[in-house]
Amino acid sequence: MSIAKIIWAVSFLAAIVFSFVTFGMSGVVLAVLGLIAGWFVDSEHRRGLIIAAIFLMMAGGAGAWGDIPVVGTYLTAIFGSYAAVLAAASLTAILKTTLERLKP
Repeated sequence: MSIAKIIWAVSFLAAIVFSFVTFGMSGVVLAVLGLIAGWFVDSEHRRGLIIAAIFLMMAGGAGAWGDIPVVGTYLTAIFGSYAAVLAAASLTAILKTTLERLKP
């Protein structure tokens, strides 16, 4: 298993845990994990990452799970936390793409 897969797995597990257990720095931990995970995104997957982050953050994709009986609120919380990871990873992917384009 590569380091990228390990970081993405830890990020997703942290999003699940922080959906149910909160403390003052949970948002910072998710953001840092997302920033690190974004560095390992391949160039052909960056567009999909950015689209997924926009969908979960802006279009209400995380809230779409809320209507499912019994588990809907939990799924909404999990995907809401994972949206924070994807948003931070998108920032790193955008920065990395910009640096690649500026490099001679």
